[in-house]
Amino acid sequence: MVNGSVSELSYRRLSIRDADYLVGTAGAGPPVLLLHGFPQTHYCWRGVVPALAARHTVIAPDLRGYGGTSAARGGPEGEGFTKREMARDLVELMMALGFERFTVVGHDRGARVAYRMALDAPDRVDRLAVLNVIPTVDQFERMGLGPSLGYWPWFLLAQPEPFPERLIASAPDHFLRFIFDSWSSEPSAIDEDAFAHYLAALDETTIASICADYRASFWRDQHDDRADRAAGRRITCPLLVITGADEAQLADAPAVWKNWADDVRATTLPGGHFIPEEATEPLANALGEFLAGRS
Repeated sequence: MVNGSVSELSYRRLSIRDADYLVGTAGAGPPVLLLHGFPQTHYCWRGVVPALAARHTVIAPDLRGYGGTSAARGGPEGEGFTKREMARDLVELMMALGFERFTVVGHDRGARVAYRMALDAPDRVDRLAVLNVIPTVDQFERMGLGPSLGYWPWFLLAQPEPFPERLIASAPDHFLRFIFDSWSSEPSAIDEDAFAHYLAALDETTIASICADYRASFWRDQHDDRADRAAGRRITCPLLVITGADEAQLADAPAVWKNWADDVRATTLPGGHFIPEEATEPLANALGEFLAGRS
């Protein structure tokens, strides 16, 4: 692995809409799209890729504006970074790679893009796995309850430009250390090489994209979810809900998702928020079972 690349992946760039995507691919077989979360890149999947690539074609891009994917700056309400727009980008990306139908696995922000893909493009998504999230509208509705201090990015990063951007840029090392130390059960799971990669990826451009992503959730995404819920739109493909054992605020995640999907399976894995790195082998096993239809 060099400069944040994953040795098993072959890389290319694809222009989709107004973004230039960095995309890694590996293996052969039915396609599986892996979508990372905040504040990471596709590098978080480095331990999972080899196991999945033994039986599947793995596609691991950096999300719009994150890591090695460049994109036009977001609008004042996160325009360009709504999960609906990001989902549309990735459906087009998969079609450009020759995949009409695929499984999508998402962690954190990537999971929000993933379930939006399943809602908006049900003819493209065969299976869906979401890691450590509930739908955005449900997340906002519970913000004032329970461990609300942990929800700080939803409001801080959604503040008008350039306030949060300047705060992060003033101390990016401290910003990342705080997140990895407080959100994981075992911070050493994000080793020094991984931390160095995530820090290097946190430049002025990606910071702006991250904030646009959160602004979009506050101003747009939760309302898209609410409209879908009111209309009775549901996820029709099999859905696997994966939570970390120490993510106490998500203990009811499977029950929440049953309000959104017809076929919900659930499992809890060791660790905290960063499942791909804290529970790499158990996650690879759970996804393998799900992809094989045995979950």
